[in-house]
Amino acid sequence: MEEQSVYTGAAPRFRSFVALGDSFTEGMVDELPDGTLRGWADLVAERLSRDEPGFRYANLAVRGRLVRHISTDQVPTALRMGADLVSLAAGLNDVGRPGCDIDAICEQLEQCAARLTAAGATVVMFQSIDFTYRMPSLRRFVPRVLRLVEAVERMRERYGVVVVDLSVERAFDDPRLWAPDRVHLATEGHRRIAEAVLEALGRRPAFDWRAPLPPRRKPWVVARMWNNVVWTLRFLAPWIKRRMTGASSGDGMSPKRPELAPVQAARTQPPWPDTGWAQAGWTDAAAEQPAA
Repeated sequence: MEEQSVYTGAAPRFRSFVALGDSFTEGMVDELPDGTLRGWADLVAERLSRDEPGFRYANLAVRGRLVRHISTDQVPTALRMGADLVSLAAGLNDVGRPGCDIDAICEQLEQCAARLTAAGATVVMFQSIDFTYRMPSLRRFVPRVLRLVEAVERMRERYGVVVVDLSVERAFDDPRLWAPDRVHLATEGHRRIAEAVLEALGRRPAFDWRAPLPPRRKPWVVARMWNNVVWTLRFLAPWIKRRMTGASSGDGMSPKRPELAPVQAARTQPPWPDTGWAQAGWTDAAAEQPAA
């Protein structure tokens, strides 16, 4: 059944926005020409700032962060900032780790939502993009992901969080919305997430973010095989090493926007098809990839 827009036309105004989470919210790998990361949260902040003079934005997300890090480090900081809009995207890094206690993760995540909403913030959360088409080897994690889905739905009912449901959106099956590491969103993917969030907040989307991308020619088998070799050496091997050593890609890193500050207009890049085609077009639609 075709998904209907959740746009309501009722768009509350916000004076400040704090984004919490991991690499998804940090903006990997939506890199601007100067090397800085942008991402969907920056795009949302830029749009919201047009409606509110003096609007301020902070992004506390750091790649690799687990729910316990977000609960102990990011949530208290957001509470001190007193923002009236907070995004909370977390849990998938936990799900992909051996020995994951999904009950404890869901409880920690719910505590985060409860604390933020009790402080008066509008909280935005996500139902994860369905990865089973692009990543068939990760179907073993589906039961854990479904538990997260149930937990987020429970938070919607108990605390009134705004839920952006990406789990039913088939456009994200297209590998061109993903970076060469096959884990993080490409620029076009971030651009679509931003519109999904804005729509959930009552704003009319600037474009149809659910629409499929233009048809493409499937890469030759030899090209796909070579790209899989490159991907294994460049991305999979370092990921395995980090898991074996207990390291994280975000070790030693700090948030890119640690303070609430005015938003400068985002340095936008052109829309599809110019965005993301070169970096993501080589990936085979059925390619498998590890958890983030």
